[in-house]
Amino acid sequence: MPKGKGAKGTKVTLKIAKKAIRLTPEGRRRLTLSNMGITAFPKCLFNITKVDELDLSCNRIQKLPDNIGSLSSIRWLDLHSNKLESVPESIGNLVHLTHLNLSNNRLTSAGLPSTLCFLTSLKSFNLGMNQLDVLPQTLVALCNLQELALFDNLFKKLPEFVKYLPSLTKVNVKRNPLSYGQGDAKKEKSEPKEEEYLVHESNLCRSCLQRCKAQTGKPMGGGDGDTVEQKKKRMYPGLMTPNSVAAVNQDVWRIQEKVMKIKCAADDLIIKAH
Repeated sequence: MPKGKGAKGTKVTLKIAKKAIRLTPEGRRRLTLSNMGITAFPKCLFNITKVDELDLSCNRIQKLPDNIGSLSSIRWLDLHSNKLESVPESIGNLVHLTHLNLSNNRLTSAGLPSTLCFLTSLKSFNLGMNQLDVLPQTLVALCNLQELALFDNLFKKLPEFVKYLPSLTKVNVKRNPLSYGQGDAKKEKSEPKEEEYLVHESNLCRSCLQRCKAQTGKPMGGGDGDTVEQKKKRMYPGLMTPNSVAAVNQDVWRIQEKVMKIKCAADDLIIKAH
């Protein structure tokens, strides 16, 4: 158990830090100080050399030291789930970083320095669960970035520079108040919305099913033998969405369904007669 743990948090000594270093399967030296109640960035870490990965996640660190950029050997830095409101400019000196996790903090857009653009070796950058609404445009220089996480923030639109990142393959912007352009919004308001109702494909004859396919342009799956109760709960498999301008309530829907079955049966009889 680390010494000095109290109201002011855990005090990490050089001895404790050195004992926490482990060798990863990839042969990297990893220092894990996660979930220890640390409130201040341990200054003793500047006296440790040849550490490739540093994990200070799940603590209560409120501020990073201005000279954090002197930890030049770090390739992997995890600071998620702390209380950081900003990042010092010297972080741009960590030019060997490939993974940086700053998620679940209190970061604002004003707290992100433009010097992040110097992290050109960065492959994964996690900024989820903060209070960000814009990012520094200088991040367009992150030519090796493959994954960018921006989930649970305040973005109203995707950062413009994202489409210019040549190596980017994954962007997570879930649970942001993203909105469309004004032109799209006006167009959406000006067009009346049709009401729709759902019919399971097992209730359609072959000719009706083909007509619905032609109208929607979507492939259909086979019937799965669900009960009536299951069909009400599971709306997504094998469902058609015919266009309808009528306001259809449940009672009318049931009547229409019976009429449809009778009509389809009559059509089949006429076809067989021919």
